[in-house]
Amino acid sequence: MAKVIIFGIQDFAELAHYYIENDTKHDVVAFCLHKAYMPSDPFFKGLPIIDFENVEKDYAPSKYYFFAPMAPKKMNKVREEVYNEIKQKGYKFISYISSKATLFDNEIGDNCFILENNTIQPFTRIGNNVVLWSGNHIGHHSIIKDHVMFTSHVVLSGHCVVESNCFLGVNATIRDAIILAEGTLVGMAASITKNTDAWGVYIGNPAKKLEKKTSLNLNI
Repeated sequence: MAKVIIFGIQDFAELAHYYIENDTKHDVVAFCLHKAYMPSDPFFKGLPIIDFENVEKDYAPSKYYFFAPMAPKKMNKVREEVYNEIKQKGYKFISYISSKATLFDNEIGDNCFILENNTIQPFTRIGNNVVLWSGNHIGHHSIIKDHVMFTSHVVLSGHCVVESNCFLGVNATIRDAIILAEGTLVGMAASITKNTDAWGVYIGNPAKKLEKKTSLNLNI
């Protein structure tokens, strides 16, 4: 059992608190924000909110773990920055993997948020700081790298590679042996049948790349 500090106080953090308290043996002891975003009421869900700049004074990295289940702003770049800041302070992370997910001894990194009804087939590897919302199918022999978000009901076929900072919308479908390049944004219900370009935006069935647009410039 770990004593856990959750970074954030918005929807993802509130959900993380619920899942950890009801579906793990871990104990959430506090929430955390950068000092500039501290609210006037320094409590959330009955627990203290600690400013990140001074968190180690009362919560030593040797005794506490972090969980940073943040939304995918700027193609997960904001979440990546916070993840790296926490690591630089010397903290370790937990991952939350729902008891209602189906796994097969998969290699899964830290600070992952994997919700109910995900099926992760054998020989699939998942990196650090990955969010898999509910109901996705992750095909065999696939690799999902760091700082990626799947929304819900995405089908990733076998032998695919999802590079860092990708975002996959609801009901997207990825054909087998596809490589999603770094920062690929796959729109809702899009069907990817060819390898993508870095920071490209893809919509439709079959999916087409939106020219003159990059995923980093979209407000997701």
